[in-house]
Amino acid sequence: MRPEVDALSLAVIRGRLEQIADEMDTVFERMAFSPVISDAWDRADGIYSAVDGSMIVQGVRGLPIFVGTMQYTVASVLSAIKDPKPGDMYLVNDPFAGGTHIMDTKMVRPFYYGGKLFAMLANTGHWTDLGGRVPGGFAAEASDCYQEGLRIPPVRLFTDEALNSDILAILQTNSRLPDDVLGDVQAQATALRAGDSRLTELLDEYGADLVSAVIDTLRERSSIQMRSYIKDIPDGTYQFTEDMDNDGIADKALSIAVELTVSGEEMTVDFSKSSPPCEGPMNSVYAATVSSAIVAIKHVFPDVPINSGIFEPLTFVIPESVFLNAKVPRPVAGCAAETSQRIITAVMGALAGALPDGVPAGSSATSNNLSIGGVDEEGDPFVMYIFLGGGYGGHKAGDGLSNGCSLMSIGLIQSVETLEQRYPILVRQYSLRENSFGDGEFRGGLGVHFEFEYTGDRGRASLLGDQSKTAPIGRAGGGPGAASAPWFRLRGEKVILPMISKGENIPLTRGDLICMLTPGGGGYGNPSARSDKALRADVESGYVRAASSAL
Repeated sequence: MRPEVDALSLAVIRGRLEQIADEMDTVFERMAFSPVISDAWDRADGIYSAVDGSMIVQGVRGLPIFVGTMQYTVASVLSAIKDPKPGDMYLVNDPFAGGTHIMDTKMVRPFYYGGKLFAMLANTGHWTDLGGRVPGGFAAEASDCYQEGLRIPPVRLFTDEALNSDILAILQTNSRLPDDVLGDVQAQATALRAGDSRLTELLDEYGADLVSAVIDTLRERSSIQMRSYIKDIPDGTYQFTEDMDNDGIADKALSIAVELTVSGEEMTVDFSKSSPPCEGPMNSVYAATVSSAIVAIKHVFPDVPINSGIFEPLTFVIPESVFLNAKVPRPVAGCAAETSQRIITAVMGALAGALPDGVPAGSSATSNNLSIGGVDEEGDPFVMYIFLGGGYGGHKAGDGLSNGCSLMSIGLIQSVETLEQRYPILVRQYSLRENSFGDGEFRGGLGVHFEFEYTGDRGRASLLGDQSKTAPIGRAGGGPGAASAPWFRLRGEKVILPMISKGENIPLTRGDLICMLTPGGGGYGNPSARSDKALRADVESGYVRAASSAL
């Protein structure tokens, strides 16, 4: 019989579970070799069900896109492994096994208590390089997943805490950064060991039965809370379409068409009218599409606790006939950092039809994934990977956030000092992008101007971005923000890529410039209603020139 859960036990044990996931995050980021994990926080840790992989808790500083995907990953490991034992740890990065793109590498550890399998501990980290046709893996012209890097099914990397050196050798041999691979493997494993230790302490203190009862109660409460929000939405079907620039190979738009059907306490999220699978790497896998939709809903209802209960009132329709449910061998490098964000804005756009006062204007929805690979002065290979923020949309309560992180992320750009120390670049400008916001009673946030000089002898750059042809939209009479506008200066000549936001293996020589101009957020409300005080503040802050038509 399930023990009774009192309010105090619920609060304390919930806090302890969240703290365990947060400590795992901290251990991981402080030990990781890849700067995108240690500095940019492109990672997540959590605790999952040992029965079906469903989410129990995830660290609050974990990447939101991993909210849904990691439980699909854990489920794929549970279905693949045979005879798990304490001290075993499994590695997987296969996008088609509940993942995202190949660089997001997961590790899963069965957790035993009293000789019984109690839960699964798991984390995800973005490894900087796992092979593929371009350094960093963001191959904008990849036509199948085999060109994107080493794809790893669930494999036992640790047996009774002992690292399998044969598998490690395969991983390191297929990476341009073998030392980073070893460092990230040890960081992920150590984070899971920390989770194992802390979860054991929790069960020792409160008992497995009470902790299990709290976990069940938390899931039930999240489901009830999500249902209550859905019930407040008027019954009906709400539609919205987002168009992505192109797939990197064919220069034609990809449509993300979503229909939200609300009936009482339940909602169906239907993507069946979206574009068919594409030739280039902007396809999304099922797990990432579902997770992106959940992130969008969480943006509108942020106080619903994150666990598997939030999924219960939702039904997803994502047929294999659309590019949002890709199967092998479709390329998916843009899945997590690009397509996911436009799924988020599409779902938020549909929700705006139902809750016009509860959804902000359009936001920057591209990470502008930029990778540069080459050889440094010591003759060692390097791979630099960065992503950038942009402006959020204005909303009923105020202006949009400037230089906000990606909608599917909490990730930060690595510090300028770190980038210049590790890589042959010299940053020329890192500032808010003037005049990039959408006008409105509440303006959008500003995008970013990030410009740097390449100081190495030779290198190759690859860019996988979007939103250069479709700017963040305004709402309630507000104007659109600025679109993404990347450019290169190669051997003295300014170059805009044929696909604008996408290109690969662009040759670099000393003195070449790369400039990333990220989108600004859309405005909310009639621009004529903006106060004179707010207009003056925008000029005084340098956000807009005095000659702007906004004045």
